[in-house]
Amino acid sequence: MRLAEDHSRRGRNKRVDGQPPSCFLVPMRSPTESLEVVQATPADVGEVAPLFDAYRQFYKKPPDLEAARRFLFARLSKGESVLFLARHNARTVGFVHLYPVFSSVNLTRQWILNDLYVAVEARKLGVGRALMKRAHQLAEDTQADGLTLETAIDNHASQKLYESLGWKRDEEFYRYCLPL
Repeated sequence: MRLAEDHSRRGRNKRVDGQPPSCFLVPMRSPTESLEVVQATPADVGEVAPLFDAYRQFYKKPPDLEAARRFLFARLSKGESVLFLARHNARTVGFVHLYPVFSSVNLTRQWILNDLYVAVEARKLGVGRALMKRAHQLAEDTQADGLTLETAIDNHASQKLYESLGWKRDEEFYRYCLPL
């Protein structure tokens, strides 16, 4: 009887082509399988504003969720920027925010990758890499000749990501600013 049960059980897991299934007990899924990157619209501001506020706090700014909402809504509704959201398992976990600029010297469009943020619980899932690749695709789609970004000197994790994607640190120009 035991032998008949064993054959019966094995038969249930057998594929039609006679090959045993590679893994029938535990479905294997990549963490990025449920990752989606979409372009945000003004209707998405409520969804991304908490992450935008967390991003600002990372850079030592006081929390202000309502100001974050207003700022993002103004940029997106006026077409002044492009923002891509990353959703993992249908939950917004990151964003990349880009602004168009133009090079007078090269007579071309460029993009400033101004903001990149991934929620702490979603780090190491490939979210930042997916967002960076989507920004790169935007630059190609708009025939830009490049993307630029700046990051904090001590933001080593982000620097490692950028460099792994082929970004080079500028060694030709100094950056100046005039606070007003």
